Amino acid sequence: MRNWVITVLLFLSFVGNAQELNCSVRVSYDQITNANVQVFKTLERSLTDFVNNTKWTEKNVASNERIDCSMFITVNSYESNNFKTTIQVQSSRQVFNSTYSSPVFNHNDKDFEFQYIEFQNLLYNPNSYDSNLISVIAFYANIIIGLDADTFSRQGGTKYLEAASNIANLAQSSGTKGWTQTDKTQNRYYLINDLLSNTYAPYREGMYEYHFSGLDKMADDVKTGKTNVLKAVETVSKIHSVRPNSFISRIFFDAKSDEIVSIFSGGPSVEIASLVDTLNRVSPLNAVKWNNIKF
Repeated sequence: MRNWVITVLLFLSFVGNAQELNCSVRVSYDQITNANVQVFKTLERSLTDFVNNTKWTEKNVASNERIDCSMFITVNSYESNNFKTTIQVQSSRQVFNSTYSSPVFNHNDKDFEFQYIEFQNLLYNPNSYDSNLISVIAFYANIIIGLDADTFSRQGGTKYLEAASNIANLAQSSGTKGWTQTDKTQNRYYLINDLLSNTYAPYREGMYEYHFSGLDKMADDVKTGKTNVLKAVETVSKIHSVRPNSFISRIFFDAKSDEIVSIFSGGPSVEIASLVDTLNRVSPLNAVKWNNIKF
């Protein structure tokens, strides 16, 4: 009996104290030929530990509830502990009653510059800017958590997106690329401001409809699920009438374009002629993909 109680307590402790992210971190240094490669391997290990072992929220998360995600960092130049890189951030979440994982976020940030000394400690303090390396990784960790929460409840990720906004605000004074509105129109500043803006609210509403009312219903009723995914795309398309070719619309289709084609290229038929027209209107860059949707 005593051993059984200990086993149960250990299990409950494991379930209640898992961190939020299950993140694969990779650092590619193929373009760097004149440096000791060990520093890149150490960076990869350090970031893997940092992302997966930091407690990003106050939530108690079961191990099977951790968010699957990845961060792929490509080093373009490296000199005297200064890195110029890009980072591809992706996340997904499992569809209810299914083994299928649906992409939620897929973004390539081309302005990721930082200093890193091998074996330096990486510690996250939400109330200070300590380094661009920590701030960018923490920013995207909160974006991932916030967008994932949005797929389960309307505006469910607001507090985590606000945490990302706080990171961005603290980082602005650093003068590092990607944090201010004067850098580019598609950077971290605009990403978090757009996500929290009422103007672009249809994006977050559409993500909830797409997942919770759409994909999650398919195990019980594929046709109803597909119809609700169609409605979700129509919801997101409302942004186009206010801000054509917006950054946040591209964020949606960068994650969802291939999946949309797959959903509407088989299974129970739904009326999709208007959907294809909408897709071509709001995301013309994916026109070749939309041509693969048959109706």
